[in-house]
Amino acid sequence: TPCGGPILSMILFMAGAEATAMRGAVLLAAYSLGIGLPFLLAAVFATRFLGVAARIKRHMHKIEMAMGGILVLTGILFMTGQMAEIAYWLLETFPAFQNFG
Repeated sequence: TPCGGPILSMILFMAGAEATAMRGAVLLAAYSLGIGLPFLLAAVFATRFLGVAARIKRHMHKIEMAMGGILVLTGILFMTGQMAEIAYWLLETFPAFQNFG
């Protein structure tokens, strides 16, 4: 996939540069788990999800409009340089966010 290919190539490069084959295998196993686990969880909870999706289907237009509005607002914030101020405010208000990423 377009988003997975560059990451996989980097993981393969890092795995090849590791001191032992086992360390490289651990990196590839972690990558495989990260790629595969969401699909396994989706399969396990598919029936429950379909039930929830059926209930919110009537509200889907409102949800799509709200998400579109949020995307437009985010774009405006990026273009005007206000997104950085929001990011700093979030870090000051919630210092735990500094530990992510």
